[in-house]
Amino acid sequence: MAEKHIAFTFDDGPNTTVTPLVAKLFEDLGGHATFFLVGNNIIDETVEVVRSNYLNGHEIASHSLTHSDMTKFTADEISYEMEQTDIRVKAAIGHDTFYFRPPYIAYDQQMFDTIDKPFICGRGVDDWDKSVTTEQRIEGLLEKAEDGGIILLHDQEDNYSTVKALETVLPALKEQGYEFVTLSELFRLKGVKPLTDRPIIYSNVMQTENTYE
Repeated sequence: MAEKHIAFTFDDGPNTTVTPLVAKLFEDLGGHATFFLVGNNIIDETVEVVRSNYLNGHEIASHSLTHSDMTKFTADEISYEMEQTDIRVKAAIGHDTFYFRPPYIAYDQQMFDTIDKPFICGRGVDDWDKSVTTEQRIEGLLEKAEDGGIILLHDQEDNYSTVKALETVLPALKEQGYEFVTLSELFRLKGVKPLTDRPIIYSNVMQTENTYE
């Protein structure tokens, strides 16, 4: 079966409960994920989780400092959110983040003008919502998986339903020929340079315009 590549990404960490469980699921299958961190969640208790994930081959990305709707911010406030998050990430892993996911997938032209990182969305199953069952998450993820695709999930500290769903989804996709890679690996494998000079937010690395769910 031909090999396919997909990037699973996780928002709203880090924490010491769900984040390590998610990382281990990928490591057990020989894959990696990308974690979009909220800067204010990088604290003494969680910095080792960030460092461990990075050293184990996972990618660390930015989900802003405070998880606010940045379309309501000034350019200076946007810059502060990004810079402070990168300061905390760099203290943990030695370098800044390369990718950015806007909180609430809320973005405008000022954000594109101010933030010099590729904007990432992805296809998700609303797994931040506790009313979405494990079975619904499994069904949705299997339906939305595609070669070159980006999956948007959440590793909030109590989101065990997503961990449970992944225990079924990841082996099933592995059987279908998928390899689980970081965002950087996905862009590289597909021969795509992520753009920062035009207003585009990626849900599949091969897209050329804004299409997302």
